[in-house]
Amino acid sequence: MNSATRLAVRKRARDRCEYCHLHQEDAPFLGHQIEHIIPRQHGGGDGIANLALACYRCNKLKGPNLSAFDPQTAKVVRLFNPRRQRWSDHFAVRGVLVLGRSAVGRATVELLCMNAAKRQALRKAIGT
Repeated sequence: MNSATRLAVRKRARDRCEYCHLHQEDAPFLGHQIEHIIPRQHGGGDGIANLALACYRCNKLKGPNLSAFDPQTAKVVRLFNPRRQRWSDHFAVRGVLVLGRSAVGRATVELLCMNAAKRQALRKAIGT
């Protein structure tokens, strides 16, 4: 992936993880990464429409997953797609918690462990 593509993805995301919304400046020791929304192994390409900016933790936990279980219904649903869906339709922030507002949001929050103790402590420390 060339530097122009990387820069375009970062600029579009405003240096914020497109999944948990953590800003790069709030995680200076682990740089945000360019991730494939639909992984190559599932037919996803390297075009900018299939790329998202993700913090290290979200990228690592998402891995090649395309779906996860909604903890409320126990049904398998597709994960949040930052190119096709609006964050605010699927997530809300209450204090230090990221809440799923939909099955997609709940499954994504669960799979990416967005409310792990360290994540909550970081949000508290940065005042979000």
